[in-house]
Amino acid sequence: MMGEAKKVFEGMEVKDLVTWNAMVTGFSQSGEFDDALVLFEKMWENEIELNVVTWSSVISGYAQRGLGFEAMDIFRKMILSRSAPNVVTLVSLLSGCAAVGALIQGREIHGYAIKHMLNRPYGDLGEDIKVQNALIDMYAKCKSFDTAHSLFNSVLPEERDVVTWTVMIGGYAQHGDANESFKLFSLMLQLAYIPNAFTISCCLVACARLSALRFGKQIHAYVIRNRFESAMLFVANCLIDMYSKCGDVDTARYVFNSMVQKNFISWTSLMTGYGMHGRGEEALQIFDRMQEAGFAPDGVTFVVVLYACSHSGMVYRGIKYFQTMQREYGVIQGAEHYACMVDLLGRAGRLNEALDLIKGMPIEPSPIVWFTLLSACRTHGNVELGEYVAGRLLDLESQNDGSYTLLSNMYANAGRWKDVARVRSLMRSAGIRKRPGCSWVQAKKGTASFFVGDRSNPQSQEIYELLADLIQRIKVLGYVPETSFALHDVDDEEKGDLLSEHSEKLALAYGILNSAPGTPIRITKNLRVCGDCHSAFTFISQIVDHEIILRDSSRFHHFKKGSCSCRGYW
Repeated sequence: MMGEAKKVFEGMEVKDLVTWNAMVTGFSQSGEFDDALVLFEKMWENEIELNVVTWSSVISGYAQRGLGFEAMDIFRKMILSRSAPNVVTLVSLLSGCAAVGALIQGREIHGYAIKHMLNRPYGDLGEDIKVQNALIDMYAKCKSFDTAHSLFNSVLPEERDVVTWTVMIGGYAQHGDANESFKLFSLMLQLAYIPNAFTISCCLVACARLSALRFGKQIHAYVIRNRFESAMLFVANCLIDMYSKCGDVDTARYVFNSMVQKNFISWTSLMTGYGMHGRGEEALQIFDRMQEAGFAPDGVTFVVVLYACSHSGMVYRGIKYFQTMQREYGVIQGAEHYACMVDLLGRAGRLNEALDLIKGMPIEPSPIVWFTLLSACRTHGNVELGEYVAGRLLDLESQNDGSYTLLSNMYANAGRWKDVARVRSLMRSAGIRKRPGCSWVQAKKGTASFFVGDRSNPQSQEIYELLADLIQRIKVLGYVPETSFALHDVDDEEKGDLLSEHSEKLALAYGILNSAPGTPIRITKNLRVCGDCHSAFTFISQIVDHEIILRDSSRFHHFKKGSCSCRGYW
């Protein structure tokens, strides 16, 4: 009740350090960081002697807002004032370093902790584990996983608590190899540690990243068996996100409908799921219901709405929302909203309108805005505009491998092989490497990954034989290989052979070989699906007894009975 506390505080004629600290700490813990900082500045100006509680509260406030560098500045002042930090100070400071990826500063704090706090002969083991947990979390969020895991292993199993496991699992889930988070979670259960809601949520994040629906369902069953009611809102939101990103948005809706209590994230997560799957009408219905439930849309909501319109071909409705979001909802258009609008117009082939929109932006166009237009130029084969847009990206010094790749692909599609060589030479000189396409698929034998031309799988011979048979059968139905996607200066017959080795086709063949008839085949690709593969999958869905669910870097595609859910908007 900080309003009431403030009235009492202001009415006091004499205030001691405890009084000031109570207010600073109260504001900080209730998330009212601006008020906490105002009081801190007053204490500083009035030369009130600050103690570790004051300093720690302010450092914690900055850290919780993600202002890690500001938290470090306060820490430096604290050290200069000869006030000794305690465990709360260091844990908050490490949280600030983690928020901004300040690995060097985090290492310095690690050194300080070793000298002054950890492994003391008569130290408090409970305090030590808090600092070690914060260090593991900091290293993991700064993507220094070898160090994080070494620290994790250095903590004796009997001294680890649920936080120790959770920060390591969460680090891998959000910033590293999500498969490692599954291994750790399994080990945690084997060693009889009880996960909490945060541990469960971290594992669900890992499932969402890898499209690991089977493991996600097992975690959902664990949640039901172990009755996580006290944290069901938190966990249920993660379940909605997980099911949506694993290709099962209908179950995400079931989870949503089953929730007794819903918050802003619940509505936004479901809306995002419908948008990813190209079900724009349902996304907009949720948008309307969200407002009826008393939740006011913000900037994030409108990114989701515009994304849903873009991926469902609802151009005019998207334009309407963009034009009215400030006037009717008080939400100012940001760079991300303009990027969505450029995507909306670009997918519809209205490239000049998209360019005019960018030129009329009241803010400086960000690289993502130009990159979105470049992608549309690639889709519609507008090389001249694509060259102009690529020039703008280079002016912004955007070292994105995707920009060079899109430009190279446009030149290849136009048969301008000298320009292709020039772009690839630029990439080499800039030290930029194209990310290799990779696809993975779930089947009854487990998950298998494939790169282009991959022959490492034990079933490779069967995979290529099945793929050759499928290609021959769909050619009879009218499939013609789109050789422009082979992107090599060879004849069309060779290009057709190259196309048949694309990672998503190999993953599909593996899925057919290792899945029971009638079960969906779920494939995930780290890049945008190739146009030829999209065409081939559409034809193959006519002759196999499977729904093919493909998640690429942009959206979901559901292939069934000769059609795709994207209806060409991908």
